[in-house]
Amino acid sequence: MSKALVFTEYGPPEVLHLIDTAPPLPGAGKVRVRVKAAGIQPFDCLFRSGAMRQRMPAKFPQRLGNDFAGIVDAVGEGVTGFTVGSEVLGWAVLESYAEHVVVGVEQLVGKPAGMPWAEAGALPASGQTASTALAQLGVGEGDTVLIHAAAGGVGSLAVQLARARGATVIGTARERNHDYLRGLGAIPVVYGDGLVERVRAVAPRGVDAALVAVGSEEALHASLALVKDRQRLGTIAFHPLADTLGIRRISSERSAARLAELVTLHTEGKLRVPVQRTYTLAEAPEAHREMEGGHVRGKLVFVHMF
Repeated sequence: MSKALVFTEYGPPEVLHLIDTAPPLPGAGKVRVRVKAAGIQPFDCLFRSGAMRQRMPAKFPQRLGNDFAGIVDAVGEGVTGFTVGSEVLGWAVLESYAEHVVVGVEQLVGKPAGMPWAEAGALPASGQTASTALAQLGVGEGDTVLIHAAAGGVGSLAVQLARARGATVIGTARERNHDYLRGLGAIPVVYGDGLVERVRAVAPRGVDAALVAVGSEEALHASLALVKDRQRLGTIAFHPLADTLGIRRISSERSAARLAELVTLHTEGKLRVPVQRTYTLAEAPEAHREMEGGHVRGKLVFVHMF
């Protein structure tokens, strides 16, 4: 048997529970991966709670998790490039909180030997979301970009990727995370009353683009006040006010090529994947409670799955 984490009704973290299921079999062009690590996203908590039910209803028993790393343990017909024993990372939307996942080879890249499992499991979703957002906002050399929730999972990666693109980065965070952000290359500012004025003080020439990585009305309003070109303003966080204000939502554009670029940056020492804490799947309710606390620095990750 194979285990998977599911929920059968919307609710608090305690609705999450493990079930036994038949091990999935890979079809043509697909492989089965025994999962070693899986990243935890704020979206997972929103989906589990029912906050997304109008836009994306669950199909009970519903699984969770979008990114993973593990070892290939079965291959389907016609597969090339990966064999049993290959160490990989990739994505499997609403499937990754499980002992096994079956994915197409176009959703995988090889895991470098030096990349820790927790970092490999945390990189695909947040990394590709950050990369997509910066590309869509046109962030490049000489730009000044404002990243809200810059110490979070997507924010931490977006700061580093924007710096690699030659941008100056201003990041909002609690004061206790300011040294952390400086270490990533950002200019930190505390959120709260007076945010717009504080940003203008450190960016007298203005802000060219803004990425909202938190469901905050303050972040949305401040970004509108600071960025002249609305095409360079976007949010990855769910908040109905974004639609009202005409702020576009940015969805991750995933590809093996995009993920491979991120892996290369990590291998070259140009991209860190900060992991605050790891959990086993049996500790899923505790992990979701911590994520919902709203002050995670970097990533939370499931490891040592079974």
